[in-house]
Amino acid sequence: MAPLQDHPRRYELANELHARPFPEVTTNARAAYLAIRAAGDAARRDRDLDRAHLLALLDRYGAAHPAPGATHYIGPLGKYRLKWESHTEFVTYTIFAEGVAERAFDKNTFDLFPEDWLDAAPGQRITSALIRVETVEEDQAIVERVNAWFERESLAVARVLDGAMVVAGDFRIDEAGHMRFAIFPCADCGQRRIGRVLQRLCEIETYKAMSMLGLVQARKVVRELADIEKELAELMATLTSKGDVPAEEMLEDILGLSTRIEGIVTRSNFRFGATGAYEAIVTQRIEVLRESRFQARQLFSEFMMRRYDPAMRTVAAAKTQLENLAERTARAANLLRTKVDVSRQAQNQKLLESMDKRADLQLRLQETVEGLSVVAISYYAVSLAGYLIYPVLEPLGLSKGLALALLTPLVVLAVWLGLRRIKKHHLG
Repeated sequence: MAPLQDHPRRYELANELHARPFPEVTTNARAAYLAIRAAGDAARRDRDLDRAHLLALLDRYGAAHPAPGATHYIGPLGKYRLKWESHTEFVTYTIFAEGVAERAFDKNTFDLFPEDWLDAAPGQRITSALIRVETVEEDQAIVERVNAWFERESLAVARVLDGAMVVAGDFRIDEAGHMRFAIFPCADCGQRRIGRVLQRLCEIETYKAMSMLGLVQARKVVRELADIEKELAELMATLTSKGDVPAEEMLEDILGLSTRIEGIVTRSNFRFGATGAYEAIVTQRIEVLRESRFQARQLFSEFMMRRYDPAMRTVAAAKTQLENLAERTARAANLLRTKVDVSRQAQNQKLLESMDKRADLQLRLQETVEGLSVVAISYYAVSLAGYLIYPVLEPLGLSKGLALALLTPLVVLAVWLGLRRIKKHHLG
């Protein structure tokens, strides 16, 4: 019996599910997070530049390199720990350090990333964050800390994972240019559980920032569509008013609008699709936190409902408007094509009628010519026949004039019958 053949990528695909483990974070720790997106078409960026940038950081600390083609890495970085991931449009770096700084969210924590290394990044910062993990037993102490650290108007605080810890953040950029999040775990909370929540917070912030790029694109698209809507309305008004503008000229204008709309679709299709995917990830990451109320404070899901969801609805509305306008323009173009076709058919009908009249006239002229041909042929035929009968006229006592007079009707009749027979033979 032949051995069972494995798919050549079976193990690779199976191991992919386990390739991005959650980091282990102690109950008192700090983290610096950075997400970099390449300028332009980030989805088609040169990923070798991302790898070279990662290796430059690892080499500073003498750390081991990831395998060629790897899309994730986690390992020691001197006395710290680094987690790196490559995504469709961006790469992320997270450095974990033991203990908390005396000053909350000290910008020196982000200095774990060397300044010259940051300057050489193959892209632009899409977001960065400082995360503080600290065990605080009393709820009142947590309240005091979050009130001092965050902007109250946008502060979101919630118990997560069935009360295992409290998380807080205000989604505002501080004076150093970073987002800030605080995690207050119970004293007996597992390190992997803390790491899972920390990574979820970073993912929520990153995918929120990436999806907001769709809002920028949506606003630009809406402005362009407003101009196209106006032009389309004017064209349709001209079409329904039975004006003197030729349908072919209007069709050319409609096709020009269709070309512009297709250009907008090409430019925005990927961004709108990515925005929808990122929005779904943000929603899913918040759901898995299993939030519950803390001191009557705003939940993360409530913050997103008030601030984030309207932006995503704007993107969805722009996408729908673009699709509807494309359909309307296509219908208008089809209507004008029909009008042009009807106009051309009417012109063709008139042309055919004119051709019929011309053919009838040609037929009449042809019949006239045929009559003249009979006369001409008969004339020459009578002359030839006269030479044949002249020798026998004298014995018969007939004059040449009388003989030709008697012969002419017979020759004309014979010529006419001959031409008719020839015509009938060729025309059926």
